[in-house]
Amino acid sequence: MSAWLSSAQGQNGAGRDQPPSRPPGFAEAPLRLDEATLPRAEDLGYELRPPRPDAPPAPATPFQGTGPQGHRGRMREKLLERGPDALADYELLEMLLFFAFKQGDTKPLAKALINRFGSFAAVLAAPQQVLMETRGLGPHSVAALKLVQAAALRLAKAEVMEAPVLNNWDRLITYLNAAISREKIEQFRILFLDSKNRLIADEAQAKGTVNHTPVYPREVMKRALELHATALILVHNHPSGDPTPSRADIEMTAEIRQAGQFFAVVVHDHLIVGNGRYLSFRREGLL
Repeated sequence: MSAWLSSAQGQNGAGRDQPPSRPPGFAEAPLRLDEATLPRAEDLGYELRPPRPDAPPAPATPFQGTGPQGHRGRMREKLLERGPDALADYELLEMLLFFAFKQGDTKPLAKALINRFGSFAAVLAAPQQVLMETRGLGPHSVAALKLVQAAALRLAKAEVMEAPVLNNWDRLITYLNAAISREKIEQFRILFLDSKNRLIADEAQAKGTVNHTPVYPREVMKRALELHATALILVHNHPSGDPTPSRADIEMTAEIRQAGQFFAVVVHDHLIVGNGRYLSFRREGLL
């Protein structure tokens, strides 16, 4: 070993203060510490004691509550202490996205979604494929949005079913607005009622294009008889938002009403739902 050191010193022309060059074939290995092999304080003879009562407190981490976790905690407190009415629409959406994004700030995404679709309700009602193609969203966030939409619709439907539909008109309109007013294509639905005008079923009979839905009176009556329904409320949406009935809407309603007379099935009304607006055939004298 000493001979090698002397040789190295001679080659480098340096004294002992100069580090020796590495022999050929040797590579510098990184220093690695294995926690399992490190000695514990107790093994070295040190005694671990709790801090003295008079010891000064440890310095606090600066700006503890400014990160996403602190913000999320404050949002939850705001919701629980002040109620959902204290939250803006983008804040509701922001909190909803917490379930999909375990970390990070979801406020910019929530605001971007409302700006794109127009409102909190429109974000929830947007087609699944459109949401999947939206920047910032993915399977987890889209599933969260659609789950909330489904829960809201079931709650609204349950409230409609608790009492006779004709005596619960405001809740019925609220439910229909949530269910189909923001659909991008026409959808024809039928509310099947029993002899006490309670809701038996709400079914989509047909889907069409942006301005037309084919409906067949024979199929409507067939389904009414299968459900033992004695009355109907016809419903369809106008994607344009204008609930004014077309000539085809009026003629189709008359055909279904005429078919119902043969089977003792009453058509109570035909509702056309737009974006936050609706028209009743009965109130307009069209039925």
